[in-house]
Formats: sequence, structure tokens, C-alpha cells
Amino acid sequence: MKIVLQIVLWVIIGVLSYLLFNAIYGEVKFNEIKEKRYKMAIENLRDLRISQLAHKTVTGKYEADFDKLVRFIDTAEFTLTQRRDSIVRDEEQSKAFGVDVNKEITIIDTLGTKSVKDSLFGSSDRYKTMINVPIKDANAKFEMKTGTITKSNIEFPVFEIKVLKETLLFDQPRDFLTKEKQVVSVDGVNGDALTVGSLIKIDTNGNWPKSYGANDE
Repeated sequence: MKIVLQIVLWVIIGVLSYLLFNAIYGEVKFNEIKEKRYKMAIENLRDLRISQLAHKTVTGKYEADFDKLVRFIDTAEFTLTQRRDSIVRDEEQSKAFGVDVNKEITIIDTLGTKSVKDSLFGSSDRYKTMINVPIKDANAKFEMKTGTITKSNIEFPVFEIKVLKETLLFDQPRDFLTKEKQVVSVDGVNGDALTVGSLIKIDTNGNWPKSYGANDE
């Protein structure tokens, strides 16, 4: 009986050790996959953000339609300008005081134009597919929305682009995914999605920590 109990005890210890190893190894593996996929998604989010900022620079607004955003990149141009200070005679003040009065003004000279595509992406055409979530078999797209926020009776354009963690980690263990969606940490991606921009405040930053690279403009 004693030998049987010892054998059963060793079996139990072995099973528990195996389960503990799998739990630790499983979480390590999950984190490795998560880090890799987050970095891939963030690269697309950065490309989408600079494209939206370029669109606003040229047109004064953001674009919710991805096909239109691509056409904009293909065809639009930035106006190149140069600012310089100059001093001129202030006619009104000179007339009022009876003496010459000068004032400083800023002159903006137009130097030419430059292709938006060349400025942002050079010879790469990755912008044509940046809306696609770059995870194998995910078969999903980033969600992109635009809107306006009114402050002091002035309307400001805003945008938000996001992808759910569930989409990025669709094939991972549910218990690890559930835990990841509840993260609240300065070193992690808080909330249930990776996002850039906001529809409720004027903000073009991303919600990822600096360990993934710059999250601002």
C-alpha cells in the first residue's frame, strides 16, 4: 500500500509540475507572439496616422474612406513655403503721429510643391495595403472613423483608427487574451484595442507605450 501511495503521489507531482510548466511556458509564448503582432500593427497605425495628418494639412480635414485616402496619396502635393521677417512702413501709425513708424511683418513665400507620396513613402507602395491588419489569417481591416469636435464654437476635425486585441490575437488561448484585454499598466497597451487618434478629444497620439516606439507625431 505504501508503495502504491508513493507512486500515486509521484504521478500527482509530475502532473502538477507539467501543468505548471505549461502555464509558465504558455504565457511566455503568448507574450512573444503578442509583442511581435503589436509591433506589426503599430507600423500600419503609424502609416495611417501620417497619411491622415497629410490629408488634413492639404485639405483641412481627415478622410474616413480608405480608397479616397489612397487616391489622395497618389495624386496630392504639399505646397512648399518659406517664412521670412521683414520691416515695412506702418502707414496708419505714421499718418497718426506725423513721423515714420515701422512695423515687422512675416512674409510667406511659395517655393513650389512636392508629391505627398514621395514625401511620406518614397518608392514604397505599402500605403495601398496599410488598412489591412498584417496578421496571417486574421482577414481583418483597421477600423477608421472621422468626425468633428466643437470647442469655443469652432469645429475641429478628429479621427480614430483602431484594431481590437481580439483580432490581433484571434488564435491565442482565451484565458491569456482575456487577461490582456484588461491590462492597465504604463508598460502595456491599456484597453481592448490598439488605437491612434480619438473621436472624443483632439489627440493624434497612439495608446501604446514608448517601448513599442514613438506614439506621437
